Amino acid sequence: MPRLSIWLVRTALLALAAGAALGALILAAPGLLRWRPLHAELLTVGWTVQLAFGVAYWILPRFRSGRERGREELGWAAFVLVNLGVVLVGVGRSVPGADGWALAGRSAEGLAALAFAAQAWPRVKPFR
Repeated sequence: MPRLSIWLVRTALLALAAGAALGALILAAPGLLRWRPLHAELLTVGWTVQLAFGVAYWILPRFRSGRERGREELGWAAFVLVNLGVVLVGVGRSVPGADGWALAGRSAEGLAALAFAAQAWPRVKPFR
């Protein structure tokens, strides 16, 4: 498995664990309900989107050289941007008055999706 996929999948698993733990805390202490947006962000984007990125980077066909997976720096940019976005959106929606953080986080997540799509696009080929 390529190093980028390892980082994406492991970070997705950490987001799953953190989101589940935060959800358990919220259930145990309803006073923590304001952290529900961070819980949701960790599980929806931190876990599912990041896991999809990691598996897609690993499983999409390589180029004819047999080892080349395209522009790896775009994949790393997507990794950084999606994690930055999860933190900014989660905290920005949980803390009153931090709406700008949420907007910046959604922008980072959108850029992550574009970076990953640009990296993966040339590798998607019709089956022959």
